[in-house]
Amino acid sequence: MYKFCVLIAASALLSCSTSNKTTMQTTDEHPAKNEDGFVALFDGKSTAGWHSHKKTTAGKIWKVENGAIHLDPAVKKEAPSEGGDLVTNEEYENFHLKLDWKISPKGNSGIIFFINEDPKYNNTYETGMEMQVLDNGTPTSLGHSDAKIYTHRAGDLYDLMAAKDAAKPAGEWNTAEIVANKGKLDFYLNGQHTLSTKLWDDNWRNMIAISKFKSMPGFGKFNKGKISLQEHGDEVWFKNIMIKKL
Repeated sequence: MYKFCVLIAASALLSCSTSNKTTMQTTDEHPAKNEDGFVALFDGKSTAGWHSHKKTTAGKIWKVENGAIHLDPAVKKEAPSEGGDLVTNEEYENFHLKLDWKISPKGNSGIIFFINEDPKYNNTYETGMEMQVLDNGTPTSLGHSDAKIYTHRAGDLYDLMAAKDAAKPAGEWNTAEIVANKGKLDFYLNGQHTLSTKLWDDNWRNMIAISKFKSMPGFGKFNKGKISLQEHGDEVWFKNIMIKKL
């Protein structure tokens, strides 16, 4: 009877230990991956896997603090060469990106994707399209001046298509999702489906033709590219950056 009880206790302990394991698994060779197939693009501790645009490492303007990537514009004032958009080392084609962002009062930033880093392109926005990150303001406080422009508000497909307004005020965390899959693009913000469109068809080309990108021959042409967090000169924070290849 004693041996039988010991076996039961050991079995229960093993079962409890197994059930309490986190859904995230990681090894030295592979990044953390959860049960839904999402992979961490940010480890919460460093800018590993990222670099500043057209450079090999991340500029010092991008700091990792309290589990978030923080853009500190004061650094650029002292060292201009440390600025620039933060770009993934890897390219992505069909994907589901999830992240949290928080913008400073009257701040401006963005999430740019399908970026081609060919040296002939000087900026990420010359090829990649953007989900706007912005302080839209509130009825009692003015936000960034772009908030007055249609297609320039938080969550919009910047300068191309307006999204449903679902952004939280400056200083609060927003959860954004971008799903690009076989020519279909969907935006989500704070749990709401805010925008949907098709890429690379006649309507897409017409939207570009009347936008500020019309004189950029590489804009919106690539169906595979890198993802960037924009350095727009204002404080912004990003965390919980995850991606799933579709």
